[in-house]
Amino acid sequence: MISSIQWLLLLLYGQFLFTTHKEVPDAFRRPASEAVDNVNPLIGNGGDSPNGSGGMIPSTAPPFAMTRWVAQTRENYVSVTPYNYTATSIHGFQATHQPAIWMGESGQVVISPGAGQVQPKFGDRGMSFTHENEVITASYYSVDLNAVEGGQILAEQSATSRVGHLRFTFTDTRQPYVLTPITLTYPHGSIFINPDTREISGSNPERQDFIIAPVSTPAKNWSGYFCARFDQPFASWGVSQNNTLFDGQTSGNGTLLSGYATFSPEVVEVSVRIGVSFISIEQARKNLDMEIPDGNTLEDTAMMTRSAWAEKLDLIKIRGATKDQMQTFYTAFYHTLQYPYEQSEYGQYYSGYDDAVHQGVSYTGYSIWDTYRAEWAWLILFAPERIPGMVQSMLQDYKEGGRLPMWKNIIETNIMVGTHADSLIAEAVLKGITGFDLETAWDAVYGDATVPPVNDTTTVYFDREENVDYEVRAGLTSVYEEKGWVADDIHSESASRTLDYSYDDFAVSVLAGLLNKSDEEQFFRNRSLQNPFTIFNSLTGFMEARNASGAWAGPDNGWTEGDKWAYTFDVVHDVPGLIAHKGGNATFVNFLDEHFDGGHNDHTNEPSHHIPYLYSLAGAASRSQSRIRQIAESDYNASVNGLSGNEDCGQMSAWYLFSALGFYPVNPVSGLYVVGSPFFDEVEIRFPSSNVTNLRIISEDAPSKPYVNSFTINGEDISSPIISHNQLLDGSRFEFIMSSQPQAWGSSILFPKNNSFGSHEVVRQPVH
Repeated sequence: MISSIQWLLLLLYGQFLFTTHKEVPDAFRRPASEAVDNVNPLIGNGGDSPNGSGGMIPSTAPPFAMTRWVAQTRENYVSVTPYNYTATSIHGFQATHQPAIWMGESGQVVISPGAGQVQPKFGDRGMSFTHENEVITASYYSVDLNAVEGGQILAEQSATSRVGHLRFTFTDTRQPYVLTPITLTYPHGSIFINPDTREISGSNPERQDFIIAPVSTPAKNWSGYFCARFDQPFASWGVSQNNTLFDGQTSGNGTLLSGYATFSPEVVEVSVRIGVSFISIEQARKNLDMEIPDGNTLEDTAMMTRSAWAEKLDLIKIRGATKDQMQTFYTAFYHTLQYPYEQSEYGQYYSGYDDAVHQGVSYTGYSIWDTYRAEWAWLILFAPERIPGMVQSMLQDYKEGGRLPMWKNIIETNIMVGTHADSLIAEAVLKGITGFDLETAWDAVYGDATVPPVNDTTTVYFDREENVDYEVRAGLTSVYEEKGWVADDIHSESASRTLDYSYDDFAVSVLAGLLNKSDEEQFFRNRSLQNPFTIFNSLTGFMEARNASGAWAGPDNGWTEGDKWAYTFDVVHDVPGLIAHKGGNATFVNFLDEHFDGGHNDHTNEPSHHIPYLYSLAGAASRSQSRIRQIAESDYNASVNGLSGNEDCGQMSAWYLFSALGFYPVNPVSGLYVVGSPFFDEVEIRFPSSNVTNLRIISEDAPSKPYVNSFTINGEDISSPIISHNQLLDGSRFEFIMSSQPQAWGSSILFPKNNSFGSHEVVRQPVH
């Protein structure tokens, strides 16, 4: 029986399919790339609910750009994106640093064209548009706008990492103008206008999630800076303060603040390039000159950005996918390469941890609780050149602020639980990434695992708690170290913390082993394998929070964005131990069936992402295969509602991408992947470090046959559904024989000897 919500989604999906957009002009389709052509930046932008729409925006910028540019349909704040598909008017074009829908904006810049009387007020300057008059790609966006006082403005945009490039064409309008509004709710921004150089520059110190920054590193002097340079002389100029215009004024300070320039009525076309910086206005100007120097056209910029996307997305070629699947796949790839984003500017960066400018490479926008699961593994495969800088950036955060990041947005925000930077670092080292200081890395993760936060026994550290310091492993003091669990009567989200800290301990043990620190390896390995089951209630068969006394706190207490169903499966580093606690393979598989058939699986949030793959580790691979296909079909498509949950900086998409290829990193620091069910007839992958095809995945008839009958690597039969990272990179040929009916393949599980999935080597028997 289809629900009313499902009918609504189908209706919206149908409306999207029948909404036509303008064709991409040939000048903006260079270089040729079928993969880039299949990116649909509107996927995940429908509806008003962040969890119901994906929380994504149709922005233009190259991979990992410091600044993404997007048409602004509403004033954004935490949980509000600047563009939403349901809108009917555009108020400007925004340089956004908002890394996920739940995070606040930082130092944003807006460029708003108009004609006639300058309109500084947000509500007054909105111009109507239709989606039929939009062109939306990864590297170029355009829209026809109905000017407030009549006529039309064709707005076009592209961008490099630190520079936006916009062009406005005025048709049958009154006097053209461009406004640069800075709408602040706290600290004053600044505006400077120089008619001689045709520049409007300024600063915007707003950081909307500043209230949850650790009290010891508040980044008091942080600001976003910009320098906008126009190609046409100014006819007049001025500043708007609190929505009042001051013609001829060349500077201003305040909150509701804008600068503007008008142009001769005879001007038909105005181009503007806007450099941004986190260091200074002068650095923003340097970034402008470096990335889009004078003389570069919008076509030049768009080609540069499209080339950057083609370089990445063309690494994977697919045969046997529908148009909808091609858009879903390559848009997911596009989503995974947006964050973390660049914070450094040509060898230097501002650090909010010590309020100083340093030499080096820096990134921000780390949603680590989400992305450690599969997004990081995807980046290691397809953006390995970025990983050293991303790890080094985290180590610099540690040196300048005393802790590794948990959810860095310019500086730490204390959002989510666990110290999963431990996992990112361990996985990078395990998979051969170099280029950062290993001893500093060890000091940092060891500190996570052993040094509790300030006032650990008296501070709850609830989600987005204000006026506290670094949360890290809240609850590490006393109870976790002595008894193995985080106490629910002392700390929020205690049960999730217990399981997350146990996994992070496993990651620390992996890093210790790689660095030949055998005593530490054994200590953290033991703690990681013992502590999860201190909260397993054998009477109920579920994980459950406990108080400091040891008393059970109740089945609904202590969870982070999940419940007892999702988290009872959250022991990815000791699946054999979990299966044993559930009574063996048969009862574990029945428990998984109860989880899915009872409607408990919530793929919209990350704690559920690995669960369908657990069948394969209990001798029931065919059940994994069917569940994976069901989730892919129900939770992903090429509509505006094509992501069932919040994207969370690429993790939602990373699940789809790995699953479509046929494997998934259930335990990210194992160096292993669990085999699922490939979606397409054939996939060719060229990893960035090679100029030849590294991996060919052949699975003829996979689109209609979800079950694996047999699997070979380079002609050798593989009977266990576990493959290694090296097998992906060694120029392999994966060949699946697919079936329309469940098969026995994968029913015998050989767990590796290196303890990557548990406390010992276990050979699991098939489920009967």
